[in-house]
Amino acid sequence: MTKASTAHVERQNLTMRMGMRRFTRLTNGFSKTVENLAHAVALHFIFHNFGRIHKTLRVTPAMEAEITDHAWTIEEIANMIPVPVAKKRGQYRKRATEAQVSN
Repeated sequence: MTKASTAHVERQNLTMRMGMRRFTRLTNGFSKTVENLAHAVALHFIFHNFGRIHKTLRVTPAMEAEITDHAWTIEEIANMIPVPVAKKRGQYRKRATEAQVSN
């Protein structure tokens, strides 16, 4: 086995930290749930690999790997997000009247 290099992993970590405020220290741009964090990371990497033209490649990494034939726009990425379905709400509890509260 040849010497393992962590340069690629460290570069990816730096790219993520610089591109997303959620990963910088001492910030208030945090995710309240792990699910929101996962969605934010997914959107970041989709844009990084499919929408952003890299200087060294002169194309997106997805185009270089021949996964797609064009750089994706923000609209194309946003259209991939499923529309949430609103849940039906239950009935509200009736307010207690003054007579019920005093008993």
